Amino acid sequence: MRKDAGVDGDAQRLAQLGWMFFLKIFDDREKEMEVLRDNYKSPLPNELRWSNWATDEEGITGDALLAFANNACCPG
Repeated sequence: MRKDAGVDGDAQRLAQLGWMFFLKIFDDREKEMEVLRDNYKSPLPNELRWSNWATDEEGITGDALLAFANNACCPG
């Protein structure tokens, strides 16, 4: 969980956890849609899909994860 300045309570951590659940569930739904619909195209860029960044067994952590969250996910 991120612990930025001013973000350090249970309410903020619950919001972060909620987003993580949403992203995982959305990814599972996308996999289902890819099987059910021949022409399904994800609305997310490939590098931002949960299955392409969060399922790596090594995972991304620390500075690499922070850079991803600050730059790749939400540029400028």
